[in-house]
Amino acid sequence: MAVQAPKGTKDVTPQESYKWQYVEAIARDVCRKYGINETRTPVFEHTELFLRGVGDTTDIVQKEMYTFDDKGGRSMTLKPEGTAGAVRMMIENKLFNEAQPTKMYYLSAPVFRYERPQAGRLREHHQFGIEIFGAPKASTEAELIAIALEMISRVGIKGLSVNINSIGCEKCRPVYNEKLREYFKGHIDELCTTCHTRLEKNPLRILDCKEEKCKEVAKGAPVILDCLCDECKEHFEQLKGYLTAMNIEFKVDPHIVRGLDYYTKTVFEIISNHIGSQGTVCGGGRYDNLVEQLGGPKMNGVGFGMGIERLLLVAESQGVEIPKNENIDVYVVTMGDNTEIAGFKLAYELRKKGLSVEFDNVGRSVKAQFKYAGKINAKYVAVIGEEELANGQAKIKNMENGEEQLVEFDKIADYLRGK
Repeated sequence: MAVQAPKGTKDVTPQESYKWQYVEAIARDVCRKYGINETRTPVFEHTELFLRGVGDTTDIVQKEMYTFDDKGGRSMTLKPEGTAGAVRMMIENKLFNEAQPTKMYYLSAPVFRYERPQAGRLREHHQFGIEIFGAPKASTEAELIAIALEMISRVGIKGLSVNINSIGCEKCRPVYNEKLREYFKGHIDELCTTCHTRLEKNPLRILDCKEEKCKEVAKGAPVILDCLCDECKEHFEQLKGYLTAMNIEFKVDPHIVRGLDYYTKTVFEIISNHIGSQGTVCGGGRYDNLVEQLGGPKMNGVGFGMGIERLLLVAESQGVEIPKNENIDVYVVTMGDNTEIAGFKLAYELRKKGLSVEFDNVGRSVKAQFKYAGKINAKYVAVIGEEELANGQAKIKNMENGEEQLVEFDKIADYLRGK
């Protein structure tokens, strides 16, 4: 059997990588405008980080993590999400001692979850995420939602909806948990085995269960908006006010809880209906206790994650045309064995001067060289025959209009720049 990529993974070929580069360039530009710098954290972390951060009653920890013992007997996990690693990095490098807020993004960061591969959801997928620490105001969440919407719209995707909710804090969450327990105990026989455990440890997680029978029961559960404390109510109203000020339409969805235990107050999702039930393009929220929970100081946090594969899938479903790179300025065509060294040298010199150049390393005929230059959309060809070589020149041909001009070797770069 031929060697194949593992189930739930997907190659990005050289022919399609331009789509990723296009999305990444937009993400970097949007982050630049908001003063957000890039971070890069390890692909794997100590398992304890996710047990303490993500939550041991979540589907991610219970069912989806890729965990292994290293040669020293330490339990390691391929990161199933980006926030916990970013928080660990911030604490370990004592970024909390810097002027706040601390703002960072990660881009095309690999994330690993063992689950049934679906449209836009792979066992290895890649995320663009932003994390902001030390910013307690609801304007932070509003700003993040604005960032996500700008990026998605600049990619060319339309028809998105912003859904928001508040899931309370350590003051009002216990009240809500008791109401959930009371409700779900009346439906205990309808819940899956995993949710039986969640009922006592963390009933909020039942609302995020993927089992259909649990989803049906959860539809009738109490909503947390009826249990919010005054602080959480005020924060949620402020968020609405900031979104309204930016003319961002939103819908309050009391059933959003997100799949991670660290969230407090705001949770949000940006949804597209173009890929069915897997339509959440971006999700995030506030996590005011996570830094302290992982050993840092008391510090606010808020962030989001956006799957690159899913974003591209939505773009494709809407017929978005992502522009291809026109990355070959000139293709050097040689005519005869005596001209090959001169052509090879010319290609090298032009690259040193900043031009993108292709040279035939295959051994094509002259006709085939011209054909290949057209196939790769080279803007110009520089033809070197015996006569051109003797005169220290190349015939520069514009591949779009057919115009030709003899140009001395050392002047070709300036000539092409002028064009």
